[in-house]
Amino acid sequence: MTHTQIPRISGVLRSPITFSVLAGLVIGALFLVGTGADPFTAYGAVLTGSLGADGIGSTLSTGTSVLGMALALAIPLRAGLINLGGDGQMVLGGITAAVTGLYSPLPAPLTVALALLAGMAAGAAYAALAALCENSLGVPLLVSSLLLSYPAVSLASYLARYPLKEPGSSLPQTRAMPNGVALPAFGDSTVTIGLLLVVLAAATYWFTDKRTAFGYEIRMTGLNSRFAAYAGVERRGLTLKLMSVSGALAGLVGAIGVLSFPYRFVDGSLTAPGYTWTGLTAALLAAAAPLGTVVASFFFAVLAVGGLAMERTTEVPRELTQVLQAIVIVFLAARLRFPSGWFRRRSQATSQESPQEIGAA
Repeated sequence: MTHTQIPRISGVLRSPITFSVLAGLVIGALFLVGTGADPFTAYGAVLTGSLGADGIGSTLSTGTSVLGMALALAIPLRAGLINLGGDGQMVLGGITAAVTGLYSPLPAPLTVALALLAGMAAGAAYAALAALCENSLGVPLLVSSLLLSYPAVSLASYLARYPLKEPGSSLPQTRAMPNGVALPAFGDSTVTIGLLLVVLAAATYWFTDKRTAFGYEIRMTGLNSRFAAYAGVERRGLTLKLMSVSGALAGLVGAIGVLSFPYRFVDGSLTAPGYTWTGLTAALLAAAAPLGTVVASFFFAVLAVGGLAMERTTEVPRELTQVLQAIVIVFLAARLRFPSGWFRRRSQATSQESPQEIGAA
């Protein structure tokens, strides 16, 4: 191990994110021991059930929605803006995509593209409405985005239960999409090209954040909004732009959900899994950084899918994975980390070792 690698490793270990995840796993293990379960068996079931041959497809499918919502919420969060209206924007995008798919006269491939764009447009417009409430009426974005979710979810529920309801079905769901109006899947799995669309969005977010002046303005606003205003960043315009992009991504997630199995809008199917709050948790864990958001989203997707396998294998309730998420965020909010002096002393001690000892380490 070289001298330059030691500070890097110590910096990673001192990171509040690393400490929070490790603390969550340790406390989760204590919970498992308290219930009489074997922590190694339980955690092994989580990894096998989510990353094994039988579970990786479900993990990627879940990860598509989790990552999409994490990106949707991370983009405004990068500038210090909190969008709590992800559920409403996602559901509105889903029901808009369903209506477009059912009534579009275009060929199936064009209908799919139109449904995706319509879902994104609906989500963007609804998120922009929340931004306008703050810019023009003085309603805090935190409040306006959250409260606007309720009428959107209620409208989608009404449409799925009455005008668009499948005849003869007792379930609150719309009619199935016409033949061919669906996102192509990879083989026989439930993973669709929606995953590629979300990954493309993540790559665009990374490029914008790291390589453009607009990305610099976003980061600067998040670090110090007053300084950003002095530097000429127009707060209202930035809020409107970021909320529109955020809503578009949330609407895209809703549209992907409708154009994937079971190829219809089912009332509650988009909100029940908690994609919005899991995505917000991932964005908070990564401090809205692009690559960190991708990794955190995959981590939570593994927990969500692996929790079901753990419940089947060890009879430990899958709610334990939700407890792990909560513990991680609590420790992250506390900003706990190892004392820097410990690592400094360890680094000095390591630097005094012989090259052979360092290499062996």
